[in-house]
Amino acid sequence: MAAEYATFGLAPAMRAGGVLADGAYQVHRDFLDFIVDGRPLLFRLADLDAVSPLASDIPPALLTAQARGLLLETEAPLPGGRYILYGCPECADLACGVVTAVIEREDGSGEGGEVFVWRDFAWQTDVNVDPERDGYHGIGPFRFSGTAYRAALAPLLDGTAVAPRRRVLLIGSRVALLAKLAAALRTIGVGADITRDADGVPAGELRGYDAVAFGRTVPEGRRAAVRAAFARAGAEVACVDGLAPIVPLLVAQIEHALDRGPAERHRLTALAVDGGAADVEVTSPCRVSLTAYRLDRLKRIHAHEVFDDLLEPGRHRIPLDTKAVRGEAYVVARASGSVLTAPAAAR
Repeated sequence: MAAEYATFGLAPAMRAGGVLADGAYQVHRDFLDFIVDGRPLLFRLADLDAVSPLASDIPPALLTAQARGLLLETEAPLPGGRYILYGCPECADLACGVVTAVIEREDGSGEGGEVFVWRDFAWQTDVNVDPERDGYHGIGPFRFSGTAYRAALAPLLDGTAVAPRRRVLLIGSRVALLAKLAAALRTIGVGADITRDADGVPAGELRGYDAVAFGRTVPEGRRAAVRAAFARAGAEVACVDGLAPIVPLLVAQIEHALDRGPAERHRLTALAVDGGAADVEVTSPCRVSLTAYRLDRLKRIHAHEVFDDLLEPGRHRIPLDTKAVRGEAYVVARASGSVLTAPAAAR
C-alpha cells in the first residue's frame, strides 16, 4: 500500500456501563470503533464519552445502512457531506453533540482505483457547524485505499460483524444480593441470570454467556465445577470473583471482565491502591474518576467520590482520603470506555 494512505480497520470496543456513586446508571454499549493507523480514532478526540453508530444493539438493517453511508452509497445525513462518526452513548441525539467528518471519494492510482477521504472533523450540536470554531484542528485528513476501506466495512453488510448482546451468569447463595445485581446489570443493558451452580444447564445455553460471576462465599469446589462445565461446553467465559457484596463494585468488576480488548486500545490500563494512594495508568489524555466503597463494622456501605480530573498519559499516584478507604474498602476507577477495580485495604 502506498505510504500516503492511512490504514483503516474496525475493532470491537465497549463503553462500560455501571452504577454510579450517586445512584445513577450508565448504559453499557458494545460497538465497533474505527482504527486509523493502528489506533482507535476515538482516542484522538481528547476525553469524549461516545460510541460509533456501528453498535451491536441496533437492528441489522440499520447497521447495514450505516455501512452503506460510510461507503457513500447513501446521502449524507447532515449538510456539507457530513457523516456522524461518534455520538452520545445514552441517546444518540444530535443535541447532545456528535463528532462528524466530511467523507468523500476520489479517483486514485492506488489499490482499488479509488480513495476515501475523511476530513474536516468537527463537534456539532445542530444540523450546521462552523468548522473554524468547532473543528478538531490537527486531526486528519485521512486518505484510505478503496480496497482496504471496502474490505473493512464488508462484514457489516452481511451481518458477520455484529456482536451478541452481553450475558452474565451469577452464582451465589445470597439471593437478595444477586437479584439486586441482576437488576442493575439488566438496567445498564447486560443480560443476567441467577443460579446456584451449572449442573444440568445445557451446553448450548452455557455458550450463550460471556462471563460467570461468583459470590465471595461460593466454595472453591463449586467454582471449579462451574468452570469445568463451561469448559466441557466449549465456552470461553470470563470468571469474576466478587470482591464484596456491593452492587456498584460488582457491576464494575463484571464490566471489566466483559472488556476483552487489547491493552493498547484502552485509555485506563492499571489501578493499584496502597498506602492511602491510588496508582493509575492511562494511555491517552482522559478524565478519570475514582470512587471508594467501604463496608463498616455493621456491613453498611459508604461511597465516596475521591478523585475526578483530567490526566495526561503515563502513571499517576493520587492521594486518597484515608477516611474513605479505611477498613474493608475498594476503589473503582473509570475513564471513557474503561473501568477497573482494586481492593484498598486487606480484609
